[in-house]
Amino acid sequence: MNHVLVRRRGIAVAAVLALTAGGLAAATGSANAANLLVNPGFEAGNLTGWSCTSASVASAARTGSHALAGNATASDNARCTQTVSVVPNTTYEVSAWVRGNPVYLGVTGGPSTWTGATAYTRLSVSFTTGANQTTAQLYLHGWYGSGTYYADDVSFDGPGGGPEPGVPAAPGRPTTGAVTNNSIALSWPAVTDATGYRVYEGTTLRATTSGTSATVTGLGSCETHTFTVTAYNANGESARSPEASATTTGCVDSGLPKHALIGYLHTSFANGSGYVRMADVPDAWDIINLAFGEPTSVTSGDIRFSLCPVAECPNVESEAEFIAAVRAKQAKGKKVLISIGGQNGQVQLTTTAARDRFVSSVSAIIDRYGLDGLDIDFEGHSLYLNRGDTDFRNPTTPVIVNLISALKSLKARYGSRFILTMAPETFFVQVGYQFYGGAGGGDNRTGSYLPVIHAMRDALTVLHVQDYNSGPVMGLDNQYHTMGGADFHIAMTDMVKAGFTVASTGHRFPGLREDQIAFGVPAAVSAGNGHTAPAAVHQALNCLARNQNCGGYTLRGGASPAIRGLMTWSINWDRYYGWEFQNSHEPFLNALP
Repeated sequence: MNHVLVRRRGIAVAAVLALTAGGLAAATGSANAANLLVNPGFEAGNLTGWSCTSASVASAARTGSHALAGNATASDNARCTQTVSVVPNTTYEVSAWVRGNPVYLGVTGGPSTWTGATAYTRLSVSFTTGANQTTAQLYLHGWYGSGTYYADDVSFDGPGGGPEPGVPAAPGRPTTGAVTNNSIALSWPAVTDATGYRVYEGTTLRATTSGTSATVTGLGSCETHTFTVTAYNANGESARSPEASATTTGCVDSGLPKHALIGYLHTSFANGSGYVRMADVPDAWDIINLAFGEPTSVTSGDIRFSLCPVAECPNVESEAEFIAAVRAKQAKGKKVLISIGGQNGQVQLTTTAARDRFVSSVSAIIDRYGLDGLDIDFEGHSLYLNRGDTDFRNPTTPVIVNLISALKSLKARYGSRFILTMAPETFFVQVGYQFYGGAGGGDNRTGSYLPVIHAMRDALTVLHVQDYNSGPVMGLDNQYHTMGGADFHIAMTDMVKAGFTVASTGHRFPGLREDQIAFGVPAAVSAGNGHTAPAAVHQALNCLARNQNCGGYTLRGGASPAIRGLMTWSINWDRYYGWEFQNSHEPFLNALP
């Protein structure tokens, strides 16, 4: 194995592939009701009720005269979907008879299953709707380049949704309007027969109005808030609208340039690419993450950091020289952070004692070297979710709860200028769109960064997801995207900006501010799987910042002209390869709007 991968970036690629291919097993048992699907057996002789990317109706039926025929090509997995109204907190079963090579059945944001059977075989999964969920989408698809699959006698079994007689329908998604340091304005479409509307934040009633707009006041500066709206009349209150999120103004200036170049510096080890002294790091780098602070044991919370041993790094500077070089970088406006974790630095804060030791030991490192903040690069099995921990907004798993508490303590200790960044792998963030660990039935680490990101969103300076060492990941277009090209960076970054429903939990992860978002790319081919040529990185940035040259992908989160920039593993590898990353991307970032 490449030495850099041993020291640095270890995602469970096999686990991602297993999840995206095999899905999760859901709890058994379905609600007894009629099939909610339109044209479930395709006996209309067409695709009425279905939305498909590359499919037709064929005569190769299991029963009746017609079946679905999906033609999976090299660029299209022939996805067919149908959305139905559902009842919150209710268990449903979806099923289909299929044959092909292979065929997948699932619920968007929920469980899925598949088979490669050449004769008609029944697939089924069950799932439970969330507390506010009023719609669900069933999907069928093949695999890229695998040819034609067939499906027939599809079922979505459970009680149909919709309001009770006389009760208004749920309003559409609210639109955010004027935002100040302490208020957010909202508006929404009128609902027939409604006499008034209620605005909620979580379970808290924030406003009641007879009109279709309201301004929520009394908020703090630079805070993200998520709202839903209901309609009511004398017969009752509707289900909740889709969520809308906004951030109040008044955020503290981080001292970073609008678009930043962020890199990891192998400070405690050489990693085969050679040691780079702090004084020799070019000024193009705006954030320098010192890799790595690591724990004395997995569960101790006791983080230690030291410069690379002379035996491994003959040109290592003295500690005094290192500290002086840090000060020189800071005098030029650069930020130097201690990065905790990496592939070998497993950190599980299973107890409050470990949490407290984490805070004290990380503080000691920051104080000793005079650093600007902290980068969280927890990988492997550092973060996970206990079964039943399904609400990312209110986590209960100790390793999650204690990490959040520790980060809040560090933020409070150092104040508003404290720089906090995170470098999760896609497995721990975007894969949460399909699978969430606490829901059970699969890898309990999927999506496990989401509660940490959400809890710290108002203190988070930059989230730079590692768009490398990853398996295929489903984007908001419900297509799988593969690392190494512009498409992957566009789709993965758009998920962080737009937000997404978290698997089958019924909860929606709100997107981040654009100035909080960057994405990570290996500096060179030896630095990690998923290296992307500079031209493709520039295409992705142009799409994300300007909504130009998106290659057919539609941004759900819109253009982000204030996108923070690029992260790379690593500064050392970039030096080893003649500074290609720095020289290609720093001028391009500076030229963005």
